Amino acid sequence: MASTRRTLSAAPLEAHLGFWLRFVSNHVSARFQGLLEAQGVTISEWVALRTLLAQGETGHAELIQALGMTKGAASKVISRLEEKGLARRQSADGRSRAQALTLTPAGKALVPRLAAAADANDDHFFAHLPVAERDALIEAMQALVKHHQLKDIPTD
Repeated sequence: MASTRRTLSAAPLEAHLGFWLRFVSNHVSARFQGLLEAQGVTISEWVALRTLLAQGETGHAELIQALGMTKGAASKVISRLEEKGLARRQSADGRSRAQALTLTPAGKALVPRLAAAADANDDHFFAHLPVAERDALIEAMQALVKHHQLKDIPTD
């Protein structure tokens, strides 16, 4: 009996926009991770440090929401930052159990250096593109985030 099955064709990986987004993203992220590790910081710690700098004194709940992490995962990040002397927990009003999180002077000094590494990483991958193309790429990514209501900040 002759086989009547047809061979289904599949588009090559390179035909998918998602492939190219992931391909570039993985390389950009891996290089940035290496730059951060050279400074003794992980990606999730960088996101927490940057968030704390932007928000100033903040509570656990606000940081957890900003990071898009579980309470336990965020607590581990905060503990690592404390151990490294980059952040501290203190009583929010001097009497309650609520704690406020702040950057230490060392944390405040480190964030601009890490931001410079982020800028250098962007330049490494995207500086060859004309400004108009870089701006269009950012706008396209922001439009995707808005359309799909993406909220979780990448922390790994």
